[in-house]
Amino acid sequence: MDTSDYRVKPDSKVNLKDWKTNERGGYEESDDARAETAELNLKLEALQELLYAEGKHKVLIVLQATDTGGKDGTIRHVFDRLNPAGVKVAAFKKPTSEELAHDYLWRCHAHAPGSGEMVIFNRSHYEDVLVVRVHNYVPEDVWSKRYRHIREWERLLADEGTTILKFYLHISKEEQKERLQERLDRPEKNWKFAKGDLEEREKWDDYQKAFTAMLEETSTDYAPWYVIPADRKWFRNRLITQIIVDTLNGLDMKYPDPEEGILDLEIPD
Repeated sequence: MDTSDYRVKPDSKVNLKDWKTNERGGYEESDDARAETAELNLKLEALQELLYAEGKHKVLIVLQATDTGGKDGTIRHVFDRLNPAGVKVAAFKKPTSEELAHDYLWRCHAHAPGSGEMVIFNRSHYEDVLVVRVHNYVPEDVWSKRYRHIREWERLLADEGTTILKFYLHISKEEQKERLQERLDRPEKNWKFAKGDLEEREKWDDYQKAFTAMLEETSTDYAPWYVIPADRKWFRNRLITQIIVDTLNGLDMKYPDPEEGILDLEIPD
């Protein structure tokens, strides 16, 4: 699968209406894609173990989407088999009073991956150019500077050895309606619904503008954005897993050399 078509080129203009949300990727049957994803999950499991064992590279994966976009589902299906010793998920919700007392990147930098780690940001530092912008929590002359801050912060991480992948899960307004309704119709999902979700939905167009600016301003060679068609969850999972596997393969990782002399040892009774 050629994933380059989903990557936002640096300094390019973005019109989200030109990016499909319900793509099938050429698959006639979703089961075929699910089977391939399962095979890729095994490869990802082995690559993540190698990442952890080598202890050299750092990997940061950023997930952003509108409400119901599928961030939790992506984490559950793409990263389920990975070893929690080397994988962490950082979920960024409403800032605490302590976080608000610092600069907006402070809380995110604390969760950046260390050597051998893979960290998944469920929402991220981009909330400060998305929800903050849409709700006018700070003036435009404040949030508009943050694109540069973010580019420079991600450059810092990259220069220090972090591989960064950013996924915007792109769903349609119609698909969001179905997913919100499902949360109301299924008792076991009622807890995921809040009245505020409807208020956020009313700001759909504003969020689309904010996501567009995010993609245009912060997709770089060292921290690229991928626009993932996410109406079909099985294709979302297939595409994201492929991109991560290809990226990890490109790191040319190797297991550390064994301690000298251990290969001739025998375990005593």
